[in-house]
Amino acid sequence: MYRNVRAFILIAASFALSTHAQPLVAAIQAERIVVVKSTHTMTLYADGKVLRVYHVSLGSGASGNAKQKQGDHETPEGLYTINGRNAHSSCHLALHISYPNAADRDRARKLGVDPGGDVMIHGLPPGYDWIKAGQQLADWTYGCIGLTNPEMDEVWRLVPTGTPIEIRH
Repeated sequence: MYRNVRAFILIAASFALSTHAQPLVAAIQAERIVVVKSTHTMTLYADGKVLRVYHVSLGSGASGNAKQKQGDHETPEGLYTINGRNAHSSCHLALHISYPNAADRDRARKLGVDPGGDVMIHGLPPGYDWIKAGQQLADWTYGCIGLTNPEMDEVWRLVPTGTPIEIRH
């Protein structure tokens, strides 16, 4: 019995050391995000190359312009950063965008309005995940960038906090 235990320990230790000695493969992460509102696309880039392209839904505001104020349901335009993650969002998962930036705050101040905030990349609200790709047929968010839940699961894994995001018209 003692030999079997000793043999088992040697085999287990050998396996553990050989597994530990294997080089770790780093997961691919997005280094940059570009959203083009006119084409309803969100592109993730890694190492200067396209990593993934998604068709997105945007804010339901009627003008199609950049967000000006709280409650206009427009998606902002400009340079931002992913500055937070919400695993318990009311719309599946959510990545917070650093809107408003300095230019947005300055513009809102000149207009005498509140620029708003809480702009996110997120999945579908509870009970709507059956829509799947149909979510892309209309702009339905309050100014955010909407994806299907499986797409949001993927973006959640690929996009770390601190990733720059550019939102263009």
